[in-house]
Amino acid sequence: MRLHELLTEHRIDCAISAGSKKRLLEKLSELLQQDAPEVDSQSAFQSLFDRERLGSTGVGNGVALPHGRMAGLPRAIGAFAILAEPMDYESVDNQPVKLVFALLVPEEATEEHLQLLAQLAKLFSKEENREQLLNARSCEDVYNFLRTFDSGYQQAS
Repeated sequence: MRLHELLTEHRIDCAISAGSKKRLLEKLSELLQQDAPEVDSQSAFQSLFDRERLGSTGVGNGVALPHGRMAGLPRAIGAFAILAEPMDYESVDNQPVKLVFALLVPEEATEEHLQLLAQLAKLFSKEENREQLLNARSCEDVYNFLRTFDSGYQQAS
């Protein structure tokens, strides 16, 4: 599955505000529910929160990848947010987070889960990709950038 297929423009927020990691996860859970009636925001929050308690999903370079599994979810789904203000996220490099991609996968989708996390890691490992996302003027720009990234990823794979 390509990253942009996890999203719709309604599951992208280019200026999300949250005073805490918990509040951010709540808002991401609400975003995950947009255009996805099969997603219960409370269950989504619980999945993301439970995973976060095992260890921070702040991967460094201003990026967090909260993720979790959800029973009854028919397919993987994602939400992307640019934080209005950088947030302490207990990241591996102790740097504040500004870009967040939340991912939920069906409970049994172990291999797909790992493949999607690898694609996300590849996307966010490059400074020019992070800069392009931070400089996006709209959710449509973000979505279009991810479509372009996916095209290159699929060709390089």
